[in-house]
Amino acid sequence: MRRRLILALLLLTIAPHLHAQRESSAMSDAEVEQLRDSAYVANDRVLVFIKFLDERSQSIQTLTTGPRKPGREADIHDMLQQFTSIADELNDNLDEYGPAHRDMRKALPKLLSATERWATILKSPADNETYNVSRKLALESVRDLREAASQLIEDQRTWFVTHPPPKESKGEPLTIPR
Repeated sequence: MRRRLILALLLLTIAPHLHAQRESSAMSDAEVEQLRDSAYVANDRVLVFIKFLDERSQSIQTLTTGPRKPGREADIHDMLQQFTSIADELNDNLDEYGPAHRDMRKALPKLLSATERWATILKSPADNETYNVSRKLALESVRDLREAASQLIEDQRTWFVTHPPPKESKGEPLTIPR
């Protein structure tokens, strides 16, 4: 009986920490899986990140414009932290893909226009000490993404002019020499 009581007390002290670790993740398991699926095509991966950041920014907008609910400021804070975490992860990916000359020419203009949209949404909530620091960090992440995307657009434009990718055959059967 005593061992069971000790075990129960141990579980009660550990459980909140385990729960907090799970909630600290910025992405769900399904989102992580989507990123894994898009890992081989840089363009697709950037588009998946844009989708996740759009979802987070829409959640922030809904929280700020919707009916006021208890804990709203804490929810905004959490969404801003998730947004920052995902934006930083995207920025890390861009830092890796750029020097490797991974083709992101289709996704980068979309990323650049999305940064304007996100900055506007992140600036919309009224000042509140609960999330002001998180908002500042999120806006810095958006600024970093905008700068990286702008630079990469130019870098990729120059690179692919001098190093054009091989043309893909469209509908033509692949001939194998014998």
